[in-house]
Amino acid sequence: MSDIPTRVPPDSPLAPQWYKLEAEANSSVGELMLILWFGTQADEVFIDAWHSDVASVSGDSITNTRSKVYLSPRLWYLRVNIIEAQDLVVPGDKNRIPEVYVKAALGNVKLRTRVSADKSLNPRWNEDLMFVAAEPFYDHLVLTVVDKNNEEEISLGRCMVHLSEAYIRWLPEPVSAKWYNVEGGGDVVEELKFASKLNMRISLDGGYHVFDESVDCSSDYRATFKGLWPPAIGVLELGIIGASVLVPMKSRDGRETTDAYCVAKYGPKWARTRTVVNSFSPKWNEQYTWEVYDPYTVLFIGIFDNCHLNGEKGPNPKDPSIGKLRIRLSTLWTNRVYTYSYPLIALQPSGVKKMGEIQLALRFTSPSYTSLLAAYARPLFPKMHYIHPLSVYQLDSLRQQAIGILCSRLSSAEPPLRTEVTGCMLDAGYQLWSPRKAKANTERLIDAVHVITEAWKWFDTIKKWNNPAANVLVIVLYLIVVFYPSLVLPTLLIYCFLIGIWQYRKRPRDPTHVDIKLSLADSTNAEEWDEEFDTFPSSKQGDVLRMRYDRLRSMAGKVMVMVGDLATQGERLTALWSWQDPVASAIFLAFCVMAAVVFCSGLVPSRCILVMVGLFVMRPPSFGIDIPCAPQNVFGRLPTKTDCML
Repeated sequence: MSDIPTRVPPDSPLAPQWYKLEAEANSSVGELMLILWFGTQADEVFIDAWHSDVASVSGDSITNTRSKVYLSPRLWYLRVNIIEAQDLVVPGDKNRIPEVYVKAALGNVKLRTRVSADKSLNPRWNEDLMFVAAEPFYDHLVLTVVDKNNEEEISLGRCMVHLSEAYIRWLPEPVSAKWYNVEGGGDVVEELKFASKLNMRISLDGGYHVFDESVDCSSDYRATFKGLWPPAIGVLELGIIGASVLVPMKSRDGRETTDAYCVAKYGPKWARTRTVVNSFSPKWNEQYTWEVYDPYTVLFIGIFDNCHLNGEKGPNPKDPSIGKLRIRLSTLWTNRVYTYSYPLIALQPSGVKKMGEIQLALRFTSPSYTSLLAAYARPLFPKMHYIHPLSVYQLDSLRQQAIGILCSRLSSAEPPLRTEVTGCMLDAGYQLWSPRKAKANTERLIDAVHVITEAWKWFDTIKKWNNPAANVLVIVLYLIVVFYPSLVLPTLLIYCFLIGIWQYRKRPRDPTHVDIKLSLADSTNAEEWDEEFDTFPSSKQGDVLRMRYDRLRSMAGKVMVMVGDLATQGERLTALWSWQDPVASAIFLAFCVMAAVVFCSGLVPSRCILVMVGLFVMRPPSFGIDIPCAPQNVFGRLPTKTDCML
């Protein structure tokens, strides 16, 4: 072994050599030509290398154990603007007014327009339908004109458009409309010498970024069109060292075992390590790199159990997830190596469980701090998202289409990246209801406004004069602000600076990872876990489903009341000018006129008014009881639309 040479690319391949074949009697029986060397992961034959720890795997299953780098297909938004139809031919009763709409299909995705308001043979819609298309473009866009006759749907014809005919748009420029022939609507259409037509604008919008991940937790924000890509700001290097104390995932030959492999995703590049067979502490020692275009992006890493090796049972085994983590690049210090062991946390119907730990080496290198600072000032999304924004419903629907395309394409690779693996990495089930997530998001919202609530509580204690010395100091500071307003902004900025310096000593030393307490995974009961892992549509029946529905109605009722209270306060504000309450509106308008005269005439300086208002609000309790003042009383009596609600 010590005589075997070492080769590191870009070194040239080694020359083959002849090696003698010796028999038992040390007599030569021939020669064998070999090229033998020690290589690294950078070697071009590494992905086809045979590993000694997969000796128990044979046949075609060996392919499923090898490492692989996948690239997601380039995704485009396909916008179909259906304007109008012309000269439609309706079979049957010629006097019947047709109710026409258009169905559009691209692959397995089908969308439709609304029924045209023009009850004629020349209906208009002017409606956009959005699809996700992947390169290379194999599918045709199929549009079908349908007449809705009571419960029956009659096809008036269809047209097929290849995506290569679509206009490629990367700027917010108008797309010219074209007329397309509608054919195949039945015998009546075939007998005619002309065809019905559809007027449409069909474009591939490359100025958008096609989201296959969450908007706030994405690994890429670049536009589809390469000419709009910003320059790279650095390189992300990831070393997947290994894992430890993994839990058993299955049983083979009467023994519990785990065949683990790791998947990392950043941008369109997916990296899959080799599978280490029969090991609870696998060692991969593989390294991957990505170009970084935005520091706000997230690196996704997941570990899965390979269930497609020899001896696996079941007609269609799936690779279960052992654990997943996300690392946001903006939380990393540049040019620093992080070697850290991350806990692998998984949610199961029985509750949260630690599945083991994964050891990673991570470094984000940025050679130019100028480009890094410029990336923070650059818009997060491409310009088309701001000029022609998509609705939340459209983004959600298009993301589901993108996830379906990626699952289909990557599962057909060799070795395949399974559908369940792709869906887990992309959080395909993010939109499903979870009482745990609802409570966790509520806690996050409360924590986000914690500063405001604490400031209000502090001001309430000031009004009660619990600490007279503090009250006097606050009044003095208030007077300084009133008489020297130019000091307000510099003081606030210096205060923010000092808070940041004070918090620097508490800065996180390690990258963030999954937080069980933040996710409320440690306080969720068995019933909520069972509801979270329930299928959609629900597989439960009877009392269980009724109980969950009643609980959801109770939560929704509280949200309904809160929204109603907010609407009530907003309606009271608008009622000041609406004259629904003549007396309150007259009082408000008279106050506005009197205040304007006082301020403009200069009879009472504005600073004196501010001092009087501040001293009145912060007066000691001995000078007045704590009851609402006159403006609050007037505002509380303003009418709302609650009286008109059923």
